[in-house]
Amino acid sequence: MAGNALLKLDDLKMFFEIRTAAFGKSSRKQLKAVNGVSFSIEKGRTFGLVGESGCGKTTAGRTILKLYKATGGRIIYGGADITDMNEKDFFPYRRKMQMIFQDPYTSLDPRQPVSEIIGAPLSLHKIVSNAAERFERVRELIHMVGLKDDHINRYPHEFSGGQRQRIGIARALALMPEFIVCDEPISALDVSIQAQIINILEEFQERFGFTYLFISHDLSVVRHISHGVGVMYLGNLVEAAPVNELYGNVKHPYTQSLLSAVPIADPIAAKGRKRIILEGDVPSPLDPPSGCPFRIRCRNASGICAEENPGLKDIGGGHAVACHNMLQ
Repeated sequence: MAGNALLKLDDLKMFFEIRTAAFGKSSRKQLKAVNGVSFSIEKGRTFGLVGESGCGKTTAGRTILKLYKATGGRIIYGGADITDMNEKDFFPYRRKMQMIFQDPYTSLDPRQPVSEIIGAPLSLHKIVSNAAERFERVRELIHMVGLKDDHINRYPHEFSGGQRQRIGIARALALMPEFIVCDEPISALDVSIQAQIINILEEFQERFGFTYLFISHDLSVVRHISHGVGVMYLGNLVEAAPVNELYGNVKHPYTQSLLSAVPIADPIAAKGRKRIILEGDVPSPLDPPSGCPFRIRCRNASGICAEENPGLKDIGGGHAVACHNMLQ
């Protein structure tokens, strides 16, 4: 999988220092939002990253784009190590790496019209040489995402949620990047609009060869759009595989639980399926359990699970699992 990799993460870590206070005493703790995540994405492919809210998916995406400075590990993009690259040297990579944000309203400046929101990156990276050329390029971009000429001078509050997300997509496409982090781009939209946005992303990938990191908690959508899938839990990657391999041969008990909750349209098949319900709550990332991060909710946990984090290990066929029971 890594032979033609555009992006490769090697043991990526992103920790935050958190100040806590109790009984008049303050202390500092580390929140391990991303704790040793490794995967690669081939050029022109989509890697889906799934998991519960708060598992570190979005933090991983933002760290890849250097919106956060990584605590440890390496980010390899196009064969170059960009992990500790200064902003001046990284600036050309900004053109190659873009993001579609989850909230299509708060990610757009309410004081700027569409022409400025989409046009600003063109001027910043000197893609256009004059105002007329910039206007024509913005016009072309909004047509690409299904908007009209009279939308150019409107402000974000004048659009529906689906239209605002189209503006966000047009902004991400403005520089014609190679790699796009799609951070739950459809979670705030109606189901019918979700399908439209997914179709746009798939069309553009086929047309321009974009590479996507698709972050979502919707496993049905991830199965549809992705070529490979990684499952995160409490900052750790617990399972990763090609999409058909993961959905057809799921190994990790956490992934099994997630997939058992996905609705099935066939009532006969749904009736015969057993729902796997996890006990307990997700531990605080400020105070994670020792050993395997999933062990206190795992029905198969044993002694070694409390002593050692299994780490992600390849079990064949590009399928990797972080589970002592799978590795014995």
